[in-house]
Amino acid sequence: MKYLRTITVILFVGLIMSGCSSKSDKPAEASQPAANQNERGVIPVKTIALARTKISRTIDYTATILPFEEVNMAPSTPGRVDKIYVEVGDRIRKGEELFLMDRTQLYQLKLQLSNLEKDLSRLDTLLKSGSAKQQQYDQLKTQYDVTKTNVDFMEQNTLMSAPFDGIVTGKYFENGEMYSGAPTTTTGRSAIVTVMQINPLKVNVSISEQYYPLIRKNMKAEITADVYENEKFTGTVYLIAPTINSATRSFNVELELANRNELLKPGMFVRVSMDLGEVETFVVPANTVMVQEGTNTRYVFLNKNNVAERIEVQLGKRFDDRLEIISSSINEGDMLVTEGQARLINGDKTELVN
Repeated sequence: MKYLRTITVILFVGLIMSGCSSKSDKPAEASQPAANQNERGVIPVKTIALARTKISRTIDYTATILPFEEVNMAPSTPGRVDKIYVEVGDRIRKGEELFLMDRTQLYQLKLQLSNLEKDLSRLDTLLKSGSAKQQQYDQLKTQYDVTKTNVDFMEQNTLMSAPFDGIVTGKYFENGEMYSGAPTTTTGRSAIVTVMQINPLKVNVSISEQYYPLIRKNMKAEITADVYENEKFTGTVYLIAPTINSATRSFNVELELANRNELLKPGMFVRVSMDLGEVETFVVPANTVMVQEGTNTRYVFLNKNNVAERIEVQLGKRFDDRLEIISSSINEGDMLVTEGQARLINGDKTELVN
């Protein structure tokens, strides 16, 4: 009986040791596949040499029509609106009267100016006869000049005239109301009337920085509006921004747009197309351009001395199953990977296959 107990204990200890041994062997077995995964072998690829292709460069953008000029007309100081001479929709000519403010203060200044003018004339006579001092005359002359300046200022700011030919697009007061200078327009500015110049019009386009060398003043652009299916309008570049927006990598271009028969209106949605002429660029098979998951980053792989190099690119025009790619890091003669690129990561060793 004692003999049987001894055998049982020996077997139990043996089982425990066997279990521990099998557990300790498992990490060694599991580490072997991990080591194999970290060892990337040579990736077989096919390549083509990059060559420049001549294409007709046309860029297309969308934009909103703007008035060529827009002015919110308001006096320099608060006061009562005496008379408004225009209504919304009225066409006006440059210099035409728009509205008149209360002129009580102006009339007071004019009376004061008249009295000063008489005093100055009398003092001038006394000065010539030696009965007055030059200092008195200079002080009165200064007072006269300041008052005259105030009169001229009040003349201009109580009777407002149109700064250009245009149309009245906003009227915010009626005769007899008080103008306080508080915001009245949708843009948060104060005005009694708003005047727009609608012929010509203006279109602002934000263009990618890569085209900066190709944009010139007086360059033509074709403009179409969805509301007029068969109508085409011509815009002319008249202003090019001197700087690049670092956030968007683009620059602003302003187009002057002749408003034929005044069909177009400020606020309309339009499409802008600009022909930049023939340019040489790289056009590659579309399947060679990869996209980084979760982003809009596009890239290709170059094979340089049997090593894969990832190059980020921008996309240009599409030609069926081919894409224009743009990057300062690619050159004519570089070997572009056309097969096997989906398996590559930057720095992989590669092997050319037929």
